[in-house]
Amino acid sequence: MDNFFWNNLAQFQDSVALMEESKEITYAQLDKMAREISSHMKERSLVFCICKNTIGAVAGYVGFLQKRIVPVMLSHTIDRTLYENLVNIYKPQFIWCPNDFADNLPLYEKENYKLIETGTQEPAMDEELAVMLTTSGSTGSPKFVRQTYINIQSNTEAIVEYLGIIPEDRAITTLPMNYTYGLSIVQSHLMAGARLVLTEKSFFDRGFWDFFKESQATTFGAVPYTYQMLDKLRFLQMDLPSLRYITQAGGRLGEELHYKFGLGMRQKGKALVVMYGATEATARMSYVPADKAVEKAGSIGIAIPGGHFELIDVDGSVIHEPDQVGELVYYGPNVTLGYAESREDLNKGDERKGRLETGDMAKRDKDGFYYVVGRKKRFLKIYGNRVNLVEVEDLFSKEGFETACVGEDDHMLIYTTSNESDKLVEFISSKTGLNRTAFSVKHIDEIPHNESGKVLYSQLPVN
Repeated sequence: MDNFFWNNLAQFQDSVALMEESKEITYAQLDKMAREISSHMKERSLVFCICKNTIGAVAGYVGFLQKRIVPVMLSHTIDRTLYENLVNIYKPQFIWCPNDFADNLPLYEKENYKLIETGTQEPAMDEELAVMLTTSGSTGSPKFVRQTYINIQSNTEAIVEYLGIIPEDRAITTLPMNYTYGLSIVQSHLMAGARLVLTEKSFFDRGFWDFFKESQATTFGAVPYTYQMLDKLRFLQMDLPSLRYITQAGGRLGEELHYKFGLGMRQKGKALVVMYGATEATARMSYVPADKAVEKAGSIGIAIPGGHFELIDVDGSVIHEPDQVGELVYYGPNVTLGYAESREDLNKGDERKGRLETGDMAKRDKDGFYYVVGRKKRFLKIYGNRVNLVEVEDLFSKEGFETACVGEDDHMLIYTTSNESDKLVEFISSKTGLNRTAFSVKHIDEIPHNESGKVLYSQLPVN
């Protein structure tokens, strides 16, 4: 794509692109640094990009996309056993990682990052494959979403449009860039010529808020769990004069918090924009316009520019009447190619053809706003991470534990025949990287199964 926005970053010249606490670089400098990093690699190489919210990580990512090098986006906190498993499955030609991530001698170093050459052969890849992002939380599945250049370009354009991102905006990082929501913030602000304020600090560090004020940040994104914490931190009472708007995605915020933050931000002359998306749709599928944040609290809003929804009933027919529940199906140029679970899958073509069955059950009100009412499949959103309950059960099984996992957003309930509750929680917390408070364990004498051996979740004890 000649018009791919990464190739035009230098147009913003001396405007600041990236800012850390002790350093900032302009768009011209970012463009130069990105091209220097990618100059050590061939076009269509496969690279594991180990992500932190730092200049080195962002510059590497920009360089990869500019040269049509395909990055597999992974967290710097990834479990090492899982990481080695992914290396063995996908056999990347290069690793771009923080200096302290690996002991290997580097081919090249820049901004506390180093490029490691593995010596593996170039894989066969679909020409449109641009980025690989995890979809199953951090449970160790080798499944990735295959995103194209058109997916990224179209979704980023839509986000810039509906959020009204301007060059004067300064987005402070509150999410990892290997997570689709965090990456969408990086991409949309660079497309608009705005500034990224990079930090690894969290909302709970005093230093985060000091840096927020010092950098005059105008916006940030957060998942539902974080909004619960922000509520406890009395965020709406904070004096943040530079703040312009905040966004939310990564799961259902809930009507009460949606209303509270929507009203609170409106009273301060600022805005809340609640959004709905999935890695399989590159990032965003819908949003609630800021002026509807109070009136439509609890809604996922309307489709983004360039996309549209349908509701499908049990017979496969399109639902046209309001307030009728059906499966939510999305159409748009941001719908990704499909999944990869092996190196050979990198050469798969487009399996979705612009249509995504979200797995969510939803309804549409008379004004055309959508509301998710439940899930069709067995996965949870925990602190913004999508966790597949089947994969969690498989992990436990490999450790010798018999389990049946259920739950709701931000909380997983693990039924087990084992008496080692603490061990189960410690294990799954370490594997997923999620806080122990997201999990609780209930001991039962026997997990109910049907004749074919499938777990009867409906027969699990309620109390």
